[in-house]
Amino acid sequence: MNTIGPMIAASAKLGLGYADRLLKDVKPELFSTFANGSGAIIESNHPAFIYGHLSLYAPRVVSELGGDTSKIHPTDRFTELFSKDATCVNDESCNIYPSMDEIVETFRLSHQAAISALEAAEDSSFQKSNPNEAMQKLFPTIGAMHAFYVGGHFMLHMGQMSAWRRMIGLGSA
Repeated sequence: MNTIGPMIAASAKLGLGYADRLLKDVKPELFSTFANGSGAIIESNHPAFIYGHLSLYAPRVVSELGGDTSKIHPTDRFTELFSKDATCVNDESCNIYPSMDEIVETFRLSHQAAISALEAAEDSSFQKSNPNEAMQKLFPTIGAMHAFYVGGHFMLHMGQMSAWRRMIGLGSA
């Protein structure tokens, strides 16, 4: 019986539900804008960047577990806009980032695929060495890396989303 993948997937499912709740009442015209508090722009990641950025990591989970990523592989545009090296910019005109619908759909599809891949994977898959050499010291196995991608990394960015909601006056979700 496989146990590691379903344990990691349980956290991913919880996170995905939280991510959906945090989108409540978010308007497309605000999706790619910095918050404005007390008359000053607050340069903190906005929803477009958060959800776009996270959509890049779920395909890694699927790929490293031997799954097909052809339907969820990030486009070059997503990689350029949302990579760990990209800078989140204020897009009040809504012409820099893809639409809210496109970003959220990409995010959901990729994370649902990652959850399915995690649940189906053999426990031995998670014990393999992490192929990400830059992160091997912190996360020596694929299991450790994937638990971070869909757990700690994911929730770190959901914390940013929760703060953004409060800064624009939407409150908690």
